[in-house]
Amino acid sequence: MNTSHLSSPNKLERRLAPLLDLLQKQSVVQSVTHRQQQNRADVIENLLQRQQQAAIQREVDKLKSPDIAHLLEMITSDKRHIIWRLLSHEVAGEVLIELNEAIADSLIEMTLPDTLLPILETLDTDELSDIAELLPQDLLNRAKASLKANERNWLEQTMSFAEGSVGDIMSRDCLIVTETISINEAIELVRSNTELPPQTDKLFIVNNLRHVSGVLPLINLLRNPVHSQIEQCMDKDVVTFSPTDQAEEAGQAFERYDLISAPVVDSKGRIIGRLTVESIMDYLRERAENQALAKEGLSADSDLFGPIIDGAKERWPWLCINLITAFIATRSISLFENTIQQLVALATLMPIVASVGGNTGNQTAALVIRGLASKQVHRDNITFIYRKELIIGLMNGLLWGTLLGLFAWLLYQNTMLGLVMMMAVTMNLILAAFIGITVPFTLDRLNKDPAMGSSVVLTFVTDSMGFFLFLGLASLVLI
Repeated sequence: MNTSHLSSPNKLERRLAPLLDLLQKQSVVQSVTHRQQQNRADVIENLLQRQQQAAIQREVDKLKSPDIAHLLEMITSDKRHIIWRLLSHEVAGEVLIELNEAIADSLIEMTLPDTLLPILETLDTDELSDIAELLPQDLLNRAKASLKANERNWLEQTMSFAEGSVGDIMSRDCLIVTETISINEAIELVRSNTELPPQTDKLFIVNNLRHVSGVLPLINLLRNPVHSQIEQCMDKDVVTFSPTDQAEEAGQAFERYDLISAPVVDSKGRIIGRLTVESIMDYLRERAENQALAKEGLSADSDLFGPIIDGAKERWPWLCINLITAFIATRSISLFENTIQQLVALATLMPIVASVGGNTGNQTAALVIRGLASKQVHRDNITFIYRKELIIGLMNGLLWGTLLGLFAWLLYQNTMLGLVMMMAVTMNLILAAFIGITVPFTLDRLNKDPAMGSSVVLTFVTDSMGFFLFLGLASLVLI
């Protein structure tokens, strides 16, 4: 009997190794044969290519669809196309929905519409809606035309919901029973399904108007007497979601109530779909990746093995902003050129002031971004957060500023220089805490991603103000 086991990271790496080795050999063979005489090279290349493709096909057939998607994300575009062309329509469809958007888009772009359409026809409506925005409109219309009327209506409905909403990630497959049937009838209904929807942990109970009136966990379905009525056994305390709710808020509810699945209802309370922990976790994971990269001015949809020019262009905007902010920061130094000339020690100490401020600002910003994401930070408590973080900045500034001041005094035997160091560090840490709260909170109020470019703004402010405070105080006290 064949058994299927999920691959751990180490096992997956070992399983992919022979396939990666074959792809590398194929590249070497093509390179060598191209150096031979043309006629002979064609014969040799065709023979070796068929042998290599057969070997690659055997290795690909051993992999699951998520593993193939992982493989495609870790190889260059030319090797990616070799693997893609070897996949059956069904496997290609499963792989397509697992891929990074940038890679999926490139594969869709290089595949002929007539080849891509049979692949799309293997997908269900939920899967098709996930990649609908990547498809050319005429191809999407052809894929819609192959659906049944109710499936087409569902697809168009889910595509109408805003990105990041519950409606955008809900699915239509769920087990629904009326409250008037018996436990035995409900069991027979469950048995009649050839396959249960993923993450099915409960039945959704509706009345004759299709309004959700309760839920019945599958474990309770088996425990209750078979002649009992569903209405007598169901749990009437139901957590429901609207399709317009934010998926991030739904994720918090799933965590708070330990949900595996929950019904999605319209404005009249009628069930229209289901939300699962899998879809929530996929959304939250993708959002976390987006935020981590957005903090550095990058996109989560970047293709690590994509064209070089695309990777360069993606970084141009933030590099430009970095250059501008760095230039402005250097102007803070140029204002005090005479001061630096008279006391060269300032040039060696001022980067320390800027660095400590930058670290403090990033720590504060990380806490605020997490609080905004979990809805713990809002207008009613922002004043407390400002007060707390500014006091922490003052305490840390006095502590570490004093230590750095002592270090400067011991190094240069200048008491006033140590005092200036302490004052500058303290003031910059307070400023960094203020900026670390203000930047993400302001972005959130403007309906922008709080993590977007926060580190760039923080670095600019803490560097320029750190230089300005340190050199300004030195001009007043030391010169």
